[in-house]
Amino acid sequence: MFSAFGNSFKIPELRARILFTLGLIFVCRLIANIPTPGVDAGALQAMIADLERQTGGGFLGLLDMFSGGALQNVAIGALGIMPYISASIILQLMTAVVPSLERLAREGDAGRQKLTQYTRYLTVLICIVQGIFLAMTLLNPGSLGLQGSVVTMSSVSFVILATVCVTTGSMLIMWLGEQITQRGIGNGISLIITVGIVSRLPRAIAAAWQMFTTVGTPFTLFHLVGLLIMLFLVIAGTIAVTQGQRKIMIQYAKRVVGNKVYGGQNTYMPLRINYSGVMPIIFAQSILMFPAILFKKIDLPFFQRLGDLLAHESALYMVLYGLMILFFSYFWVATQFHPVQIADDLKKHGGYVPGIRPGRATAEYLDNTMTRITLAGAVFLTMIAVIPTLLATKLEIPWIVAAFFGGTSLLIMVGVMLDTMRQIESHLLMRHYDGFLTKGRLRGRR
Repeated sequence: MFSAFGNSFKIPELRARILFTLGLIFVCRLIANIPTPGVDAGALQAMIADLERQTGGGFLGLLDMFSGGALQNVAIGALGIMPYISASIILQLMTAVVPSLERLAREGDAGRQKLTQYTRYLTVLICIVQGIFLAMTLLNPGSLGLQGSVVTMSSVSFVILATVCVTTGSMLIMWLGEQITQRGIGNGISLIITVGIVSRLPRAIAAAWQMFTTVGTPFTLFHLVGLLIMLFLVIAGTIAVTQGQRKIMIQYAKRVVGNKVYGGQNTYMPLRINYSGVMPIIFAQSILMFPAILFKKIDLPFFQRLGDLLAHESALYMVLYGLMILFFSYFWVATQFHPVQIADDLKKHGGYVPGIRPGRATAEYLDNTMTRITLAGAVFLTMIAVIPTLLATKLEIPWIVAAFFGGTSLLIMVGVMLDTMRQIESHLLMRHYDGFLTKGRLRGRR
């Protein structure tokens, strides 16, 4: 593995791509630390830290994670890449239900370019709306149950200035991510999110060190060994499920064209166990945060009680959280996996599943198979998602430490790093170098 990293810099094209990616990531980190004018950053950081202790991260904690800490720094990249992700998800879901968008998706490169253009327009609109709401929230921290003031200029001027700054910052980050995808290595948007999550690692290590070294701490060496073993098992399980596939054998019929015979070979259709990735967790977290906040705003005993029942550490929250992850796992598969279309494409190209009739029977077989393996992926997602909350509420481990033991952070880091390593390995193998998992000496040119 270490020799593979060294070989990556021996290939001029791959070396240029890696250095280009690192350079643009450095620019993204600068954007996450350039403050927005008119905000008292110190006061806001204290407020967000207090909110994080109260809610275990909450929706603002989720946004802060995706922005790489830019929200807590009140930077021009405070919205991060989240508006672009939201726009992409909305377009993907609309493509499954709007015929005109579905036709665009089937038109090849021209259609994809048009959808990308629509995604950018929608990103600008989402940035403006979120920027206004962010500015209004900073003007009135009491809406989050916090005391104090963080804005140092007039209301109207601040709303306009903050909206323009954060919209520009988000669009710049989106453009940098697209440049990394085209001219760098890995998926640019995913890499920016991953680097933002990893940037919180030093703070997590410092919090863990303080957790075990503070005088009178209840944590001992036994707890440290147990947490390390747990971290190893969770990461290993995440890698296994992320790469897990159900391979459906596909056989193509032989065709005779002139004097040549085409087809007749066997191949496999890989169906991912965790087909929906991290999206069900993001949907569940986002939706469950709003009812608790809204109920707390209503000054009636019944709604106050509902707000307490939906608190982040409550048993009802955990049950609803798990059920919503299961629901959104199947919802994402239902909107993004199209067995009828796959069966029709196989039939057109002379492919079939051995023992299954082409057409409708093949579509039903693929649908039933995907339903069964999605259950395994959804149960795994639920287990991974609740681990940080259990560690934070039951063992009183700081949230910034517990977040790296599962949930959105771990799934994104593992998935993106595996994808980036596969891309680097493809460059190495194409030039006859050993990959990350291949044993043996260097086989490349001297």
